[in-house]
Amino acid sequence: MAAPEAYTIAQVPLVAHSFSPDRSAIALSTNSNEASIYARDGYEWQPISTLAQHDKLVTSIDWAPTTDRIVTCAQDRNAYVWTKEADPSNPSQIVWKPTLVVLKINRAATQVRWSPLENKFAVASGARSICVCSFDEEMNWWASKQLKKPIRSTVLSIDWHPNNVLLAAGSADMKARVFSTFLKEIDKKPPANVWGDKFPWNTVCGEYNSPGGGWVHAVGFSPSGDALAFAGHDSTITIVYPAAPAVITLKGTNLPYLTLTWTAEDALVAAGHDCQPVLFSGIPAGWKAICSLDDANGPRSSSFASSASTPRSATGPGGGGGPPVGRLNNAAFNRFREADSRGTSSIPGTPSSPGGSGLFGGSPTSGVGGDKELLTIHQNTITSVRPYEWGPNGNVTKVSTTGVDGKLVLWPVSTSGGLAPKMMIR
Repeated sequence: MAAPEAYTIAQVPLVAHSFSPDRSAIALSTNSNEASIYARDGYEWQPISTLAQHDKLVTSIDWAPTTDRIVTCAQDRNAYVWTKEADPSNPSQIVWKPTLVVLKINRAATQVRWSPLENKFAVASGARSICVCSFDEEMNWWASKQLKKPIRSTVLSIDWHPNNVLLAAGSADMKARVFSTFLKEIDKKPPANVWGDKFPWNTVCGEYNSPGGGWVHAVGFSPSGDALAFAGHDSTITIVYPAAPAVITLKGTNLPYLTLTWTAEDALVAAGHDCQPVLFSGIPAGWKAICSLDDANGPRSSSFASSASTPRSATGPGGGGGPPVGRLNNAAFNRFREADSRGTSSIPGTPSSPGGSGLFGGSPTSGVGGDKELLTIHQNTITSVRPYEWGPNGNVTKVSTTGVDGKLVLWPVSTSGGLAPKMMIR
């Protein structure tokens, strides 16, 4: 399997990311009230545009693959849809114009996702509601309609069913739910499926508890929509097959997962506080963890060569570069920078300090002295994992991750169609 490609985009946490349809650009939330668009320049990523309309931290971004529109949401309780237009003062330049989204919520927006047909999108929020937004031609803005019952706490994650009507949601009330978002003005009546045959607005088609009572950080439908996976703060991954019916829970001994994405009908990748993406596979009879996509024996993020064949690691924004220079290139500053980007600590006995125990029972760091490095490409929590590349059979062959360490990593994923049948189900 090919080596992962790692890029240091910034020296700040990357909260969320989404690629352009042709994968030549990426929209990022760099832990601020602005979203940045970076374009690929060889083996580096260079900032080309800034989406500046929000007042508080941008929490989520989604780039529509067909209409080429970007939607952002933030802690300021607002969302904006961005479209490309020619700059009136310089027609040869392209600018991103925001369009208002009327959410009518009194708490932060937490996540946003376009529907498969891209004629509507959903915004999760801390207001114990989900806003389903569609465009109002007459008013020239995006209006919203809210899903409220029976949500009892902040909605942390959402994902669309392929039929463009059902929506999965994970929330801090320790439940994952499947809602109907049928809007008669824009939706065609969907055919019956494993989640039901009638889908009036706000119908709860499924409700599932987090096994250990943890927040549900991530939810995702399988490519067919016939299965649902969700990750809890109790370090579990749960896969639901409503047709079987079967609910399979994988209890991990690692730190909680914060994000997941399906790569095939029998496989998914999850990532989070353990700083490495993990591949899971299975069938309704059972699931298991297959492997980490991060090979501890492979090249580390700090040892990528600066060549035409291998992306180089970076110490500055956007990609590779030489060692830091100037007045900030000193031991004291480097120590604080490493503590911020890698989550390292100088307190004896902590997992990230010299002599501390690792996440899997051993030392998680390498190196000598106080300059330690985790034995993973990501040096801090992974905040987002998204599909990046698909194979001829429709399965995902690469996924992308961003993290608190400011890195963007592209991971190859095995798409061998026999993963699940070859497993020993226990």
